[in-house]
Amino acid sequence: MNAAPVVLITGSDLAAEAVAMLHGYQLVFAGKQPTEAQLIALCQQHNPVAILVRYGKIPAAVMDAAPALRVISKHGSGIDVIDQQAAAARNILVCSAPGANAAAVAEHTWALILACAKSVIALDARMQAGFWDKSTHKSVELEGRTLGLIGLGAIGSRVARAGNAFGMRVLAYDPYARELPPACETVADMESLLAQADVVSLHCPLTASNHEMINAETLAKFKPGAILVNTARGGLINETALVEALTSGALHAAALDSFSVEPLAAPHRWQGIPNVILSPHIGGVSDASYIRMGTVAAQNILQAMQEHPLEAGVSP
Repeated sequence: MNAAPVVLITGSDLAAEAVAMLHGYQLVFAGKQPTEAQLIALCQQHNPVAILVRYGKIPAAVMDAAPALRVISKHGSGIDVIDQQAAAARNILVCSAPGANAAAVAEHTWALILACAKSVIALDARMQAGFWDKSTHKSVELEGRTLGLIGLGAIGSRVARAGNAFGMRVLAYDPYARELPPACETVADMESLLAQADVVSLHCPLTASNHEMINAETLAKFKPGAILVNTARGGLINETALVEALTSGALHAAALDSFSVEPLAAPHRWQGIPNVILSPHIGGVSDASYIRMGTVAAQNILQAMQEHPLEAGVSP
């Protein structure tokens, strides 16, 4: 009897609901933060028919180590970690779970915006150290200010609606957006948005054309004292230029949930910069989104295998 086909999971866990959906497969977990070499070795050992991507990148070399590979399914929406051209050349389907974590990311975005505007972390540190800054501190009031969104998909649209609730004017730059949330204005170019926005929040995928679109040149076009929040992809920002904008005072603050190289290794460039707030690319992972992302990723694998089954008599 042939062994059950293998699904390689590039992580150490998966929602129980998703595990149950994949009951007909042998699940192999690559562990936390698997390296390319580790993934290649596991592919050579198990020859998976599917890879469910939680962490790490899937380049051509990983695909070539798994001749039976039919589908690569992302546990989330961002497929920039997968070499899509290599997958297409090998007739490997690439799937994602768009919208599965939209609520979680939008909520985290607002947690970061408010933390920046209200100096939550800095004031807590002062209080813990025994200070009482009531007579000297003034926070940033968001009502009447302008929120600028770069990207207006499922996440950006949710952030826009919350901006309306805070009484903010909402501008958006997204040449691909099909519809606008209520009370949201579009601008023709990113520079126009940067010049007007008091808070700029990034919600676009990372592509070859927008890599490091937030750089020294575009940061110079920001409104003085603006806040920048990135819960999208780290590669959208030139981190050296952002450090300079923060330390010079050109920006009031920034909050980052993703980075050009992950995970951050200590020491890193952000240590010692008081007006930056960091979180470990966790915005999309909540108790509910963890289940949604896992089950959608599992369903994508099941659907792909139904449409492209293994040939009779051929075992992975």
